[in-house]
Amino acid sequence: MAKWTPTHEAPEPLEGPVVATITGGTILWFVLFLVQLPFYGWFDDRGQTWWVWTCLAGAGLGLIGIWYVRKRDAAIKRAAAQAS
Repeated sequence: MAKWTPTHEAPEPLEGPVVATITGGTILWFVLFLVQLPFYGWFDDRGQTWWVWTCLAGAGLGLIGIWYVRKRDAAIKRAAAQAS
């Protein structure tokens, strides 16, 4: 089996408002959790409580993501300041 090698270079990664994007997604997950919470009994009757807990898990993982991208953003800015 031959090893595949690309015929062109990979494009530069897209950079954008990463912190704002992750924060917005985290807020959205938490809002979805809060919206579903009053209907917990309905979800429980149908064996679908995982919907509620998935939203809470998304919000929790989003908090980790916010911490990570803020540290990453600070490190990128620090490296750029040292390079100039």
